[in-house]
Amino acid sequence: MGASMVRRLVKGGQECVVYDRDAQAVKTLQGQGAVGASSIEAMVSLLAAPRAVWLMLPAAVVDDTLSALFPLLQPGDIIIDGGNSYYRDDIQRGVEARSRQLHYVDVGTSGGVAGLDRGYCLMIGGEEEVVQHLAPVFAALAPGVKEAAPTPHRNKPGSTAEQGYLHCGPQGAGHFVKMVHNGIEYGIMGAYAEGLNVLRNANIGKRKGEVDAETTPLRNPELYQYELDLPEITELWRRGSVIGSWLLDLTAGALLGDPKLENYAGRVSDSGEGRWTIAAAIDEAVPVPILSAALFERFSSRGDADFADKVLSAMRHGFGGHVEKAVPKPGE
Repeated sequence: MGASMVRRLVKGGQECVVYDRDAQAVKTLQGQGAVGASSIEAMVSLLAAPRAVWLMLPAAVVDDTLSALFPLLQPGDIIIDGGNSYYRDDIQRGVEARSRQLHYVDVGTSGGVAGLDRGYCLMIGGEEEVVQHLAPVFAALAPGVKEAAPTPHRNKPGSTAEQGYLHCGPQGAGHFVKMVHNGIEYGIMGAYAEGLNVLRNANIGKRKGEVDAETTPLRNPELYQYELDLPEITELWRRGSVIGSWLLDLTAGALLGDPKLENYAGRVSDSGEGRWTIAAAIDEAVPVPILSAALFERFSSRGDADFADKVLSAMRHGFGGHVEKAVPKPGE
């Protein structure tokens, strides 16, 4: 993602000095208009003051990188964290930066691997004057006003939201907004997944059901006789539907190439933003049952509900003598 951002910046007329621990990645970007550096120290030395150093790193390694970077910078330099850091960490990092007469800007960046062509939605936290100084960089990365039709009756002269970037508030605000953005993303993804699973099983009335004390019978099998084409349905929904979205576009593409999604095991990771969103909702006493359910389903997908399921099975056996049924093998 960082490499694609560099390519978009260079295309937009920005000068970029790049460093990555993968030397080949640096070499590739050198061939596409960026200036390559062999180390963090070399990168800093090649930047003109006041420097703007943009980090695209996993949240877990940002602090170690900052520890290496801080001593190399000079008063007035700017550090930008464009990854998915926890907004509380941004507040603490901002205090550390100020103590060194540096500026710290947090930028929640949405756009994924397609951002090179589509542009990146940028949610920004930091000092107003610093954000204004970086505006040409944000404008080069953002999608621009043509990405979406104007909202009817909207009249906000001077707003950058229509361009695809926005100064949301002081340090931490950008990642706070991105945190909730990703929590919402979990919910939308979960809703698509569950709905498509209902459609996929609409033929259950044609299947031979087991008849025993441990299986609830399907009372009206004649009502579930549909063989639905999920690739076609998702393609249909992309056109004029109220649930159309880029996530649906991606889903339609995935189903087109692999209708049964046999290339996926179904283990869904979470990188932290959903958890932090729910933690904020608890602090605010705001109910988020949909976002919570979407996060907990991700935990279940990784086998983290297995022991709880065993407890349930053990209780059923204990109070009713219910014998656990064998888990069917894939394809059975």
